[in-house]
Amino acid sequence: MAEASFFADPDYPVPGHGKVWLATTQDGAALRFASWRPTRRPVRGTVVLVQGRAEFIERYSETIAELRRRGFHVLAFDWRGQGGSQRFVRRRRKGHVGRLKHYQADLALAMNEMRSRLPAPYFVLAHSMGAALCLDAARFGRLPVSRMVALAPMLGIAMIPHPGRAKVLAGLFYWLGLGRAFVPGGGDTAIATRPFEGNRLTADPARYARNSALSAAARELSIGDPTVAWVRTAFRLMARLAAPSAALEVKVPTLVIAAGRDPVVSTPAIERFAARLKTGPALVLPEARHEILMESDEIRARFWAAFDAFIPGEDQPLPDSAGQQREGGLMQRLAAGRDDPAAAGGAAAVP
Repeated sequence: MAEASFFADPDYPVPGHGKVWLATTQDGAALRFASWRPTRRPVRGTVVLVQGRAEFIERYSETIAELRRRGFHVLAFDWRGQGGSQRFVRRRRKGHVGRLKHYQADLALAMNEMRSRLPAPYFVLAHSMGAALCLDAARFGRLPVSRMVALAPMLGIAMIPHPGRAKVLAGLFYWLGLGRAFVPGGGDTAIATRPFEGNRLTADPARYARNSALSAAARELSIGDPTVAWVRTAFRLMARLAAPSAALEVKVPTLVIAAGRDPVVSTPAIERFAARLKTGPALVLPEARHEILMESDEIRARFWAAFDAFIPGEDQPLPDSAGQQREGGLMQRLAAGRDDPAAAGGAAAVP
């Protein structure tokens, strides 16, 4: 692989004073990492930004700048098979990963880079596939952070009309040796470069246009549709998290935020998981589509209110379980901009 770098284009600048490097997983995959210092004091610790499928570091420049202004160091990385990390197929635009253990190795490396390079306390802000992988890791003590915010975690795929049939077919095609093939009908076109009308990601036209242009310009960082092996891996991950005990096994205090108009992942599946989760609150942003961090200013303001209420600084001790429940009500009131307590027993809807 070439030496690690940011995408160089003055029209799409990344936040200044960032460091970028390559690091290698235990199974030999080279991943691209980047980090930034906070732009204000006091320093509140480190946030690890964990992206979803088909994303790359530069797409999160706005979020990175907002975290830095909150006093956080930021660590970001690209999963294998996308962004500036190593690809394992000749046709580089395929969204491919071989098996779940490969993503687990990537996340383990990210945790090692976090602890070896950046100051505690540590927090995770994760999206979609990345959020599901972090939730799974948190069940087994493999996510050494104080708190996690999981955005639209991939606990079910809404855009697949017959998931049971798709799961069986993905397994069959994989064992027939077609794991590296695009899913039927798939191709090189990145989802973020498709027309705004009818897109599944955001209702904000300006942010969509920005990300679409970036994905088109940074073609070497973008990928298209997933491979059969990726779909098989996704179903295996979702099956693990659908187990009745899975949510109860998450030991990291976690705020789950779902998008009410999400056509990519299943919001009902997220709500069922959140209802069993004992380590933190949950809420739904009714007007949001899948990419909450790329949504309108109003929706993003509600997200940041919830984030700021849940993620403490180094001078704010983490509460015990009872304290978490009280704090959950506070977080939901702040996010909603009102004083009435959120409904218990599941995700609260924020109007």
